[in-house]
Amino acid sequence: MLWNWQQPDWPDFSWDESRLRKAEQQFLMGSGRLAGVLKHLSAPDRKQITMEAISTEALTTSEIEGEILDRVSVQSSIRRQFGLAVDKQRIRPAEEGISKLMVDLYRHYADPLSEEVLFAWHRKLFEKRSNLQSIGGYRTGGDAMQVVSGAAHSPRIHFEAPPSKRLRREMARFVKWFNRASLPAITKAGIAHLYFESIHPFEDGNGRIGRALSEKALAQGSGQPTLIALAATILARRKQYYAALEAANKGNEVTAWLAWFADVVLEAQRHSTAQVEFVIEKVRFLDRLRGQLNSRQEKALLRMLREGPEGFKGGLSAGNYASITGASPATATRDLVELVDKGTLVRTGELRHARYHVAFHQDKHRDK
Repeated sequence: MLWNWQQPDWPDFSWDESRLRKAEQQFLMGSGRLAGVLKHLSAPDRKQITMEAISTEALTTSEIEGEILDRVSVQSSIRRQFGLAVDKQRIRPAEEGISKLMVDLYRHYADPLSEEVLFAWHRKLFEKRSNLQSIGGYRTGGDAMQVVSGAAHSPRIHFEAPPSKRLRREMARFVKWFNRASLPAITKAGIAHLYFESIHPFEDGNGRIGRALSEKALAQGSGQPTLIALAATILARRKQYYAALEAANKGNEVTAWLAWFADVVLEAQRHSTAQVEFVIEKVRFLDRLRGQLNSRQEKALLRMLREGPEGFKGGLSAGNYASITGASPATATRDLVELVDKGTLVRTGELRHARYHVAFHQDKHRDK
């Protein structure tokens, strides 16, 4: 079987533009909407949203590769890079490296791509923590670079990348393409990811750097940092993601891959917009309640709001409330009844099955 890079039309990818036209329009409209929503945030809230988005991408792009990082360490590293105070704690190289890469991507998304940028990203990922032969440089050696799974005696080869002797030529052509390709944002981002992964130029870190390239292309296409949950959305579809990549590396007609990728980008964008709208809604909600809650109610409500737009899975129970606040069962019940009466929470179910949810929709109705 010939891989895509072994075929005569490599790397002249082809696709059906009509299949992507609607998605491209939705992405640009969604980018405008997200930018508009962000303008309604205060400067501190906007900075907080930015850091949360970067840290979530850092964590989830690593988790796709099976590397589980510490959220507090990632956030501390990002806060420090934004010049904010952090607790004095040791941040591991893994958390520091991916955080530096993601912040660099956010700050310099508009800059042209170069081999130096790619090498710098690779060094950020692996300096001080890896025994790779080549850190900040392309892989070397004569052995084939293969993506495999299964038992050692009977491996399944999902993909084989070009030999190392071709990498300089392949990557020079890739960088030139990335900087010159005049394509709609999703199309360019999807092709960039597939193109880069097909070359697989590094010993390790290709997935994380490939997804960063997708985000760079999306940001350049929209003219602003995307701040969308691309890696988080891919993580939720990880099996589909690897299957789609595997199917796409067997030929250079890539409509199916781009259609799948477009769906992921739009879902990521919707999720991120909902997160920002939630922050705005939360600020209004808390402003209305200022001075009306006791310390226990305020503590429980803030804990609920930390869960984001989806809230507590299944809702808050009286037992949860007691655990969060230290209240007795009787006090917890009385506090929750007051919160429902104020229109702060909505109750579903009865007795021990009662669950409580933040009443944002009621709040909107009251403000009209």
